[in-house]
Amino acid sequence: MTKRIDQADVAHIAQLARLSLSDEELREYEDTLSRILDVIEVMNAEDLSAYPPMDHPLETVNLLRDDVVQPGIDREVVLGMAPSAEEDYFRVPRILGA
Repeated sequence: MTKRIDQADVAHIAQLARLSLSDEELREYEDTLSRILDVIEVMNAEDLSAYPPMDHPLETVNLLRDDVVQPGIDREVVLGMAPSAEEDYFRVPRILGA
C-alpha cells in the first residue's frame, strides 16, 4: 500500500532518538513501522466527516472540590525527617554538572 520504510529511514529515526539498533532490530522496526503506515493509510481512506472530532471517547467531567486552606505539617518536623537538610530546604545530591 504505502511506500515501505527502508532500513536507512529506520536508522535515521533511531539516530534522531539517540538509539543504537542492531541490524536485526533495524529489520524488525522496518517491518513494524511499514505495517503501522499501512494501517494509517487504510484509516485515512475512510470518510469520517459524519463524526465530530473528540479528545476522549468517553464523556468526562471534572470533579472539583472547594479549595480550603488546611493546616500542614510543621516545617521543622518535615526537615527533621529528611536525610539531609540545609537551612529551610531539603539537601539532595547534585546530578547535573559538577
